[in-house]
Amino acid sequence: MFDNLNMWELGALFLLAFLIFGDRLPKVIADGLRMLRNLRSMANDATGDLRQQLGTDIQLEDLNPKALLRKHVLSEADEEALRRPLRGLYDEVRADVGGVRDDVEHVRSGLRSGSGGVGTPAASAETGPAEIPPTEVSPPPVAPRGADYDAT
Repeated sequence: MFDNLNMWELGALFLLAFLIFGDRLPKVIADGLRMLRNLRSMANDATGDLRQQLGTDIQLEDLNPKALLRKHVLSEADEEALRRPLRGLYDEVRADVGGVRDDVEHVRSGLRSGSGGVGTPAASAETGPAEIPPTEVSPPPVAPRGADYDAT
């Protein structure tokens, strides 16, 4: 828990806690540890109750709604029946993304090689519009010290 703190930082935290709580520091630490134990036992009890009510061995990872439905409610056939209508749409989107990726790679390779295309100023109507040459951008002006341009 305190792996990323060095000894100086731990000492500073302890000193700060001592300054805030004073003589009550041991009681505050004991109360904090008791609260932590109670929280841990409440979490274990809740997990046990879920196991008992569902009638299966449930893990903390199973509390994710998707995992819970997949593991305890849906069979593999039901899951496949739910996925089947969306599979065509998924394949279409995947093909479109692949086409866009290919187009981007084609343009990128044309820019790297300098062999015409969109990236060169002398592009023809077949390859696309000519690129505007880059211009140097000057930084915004800096106000002199003490100047207040927003004053009315």
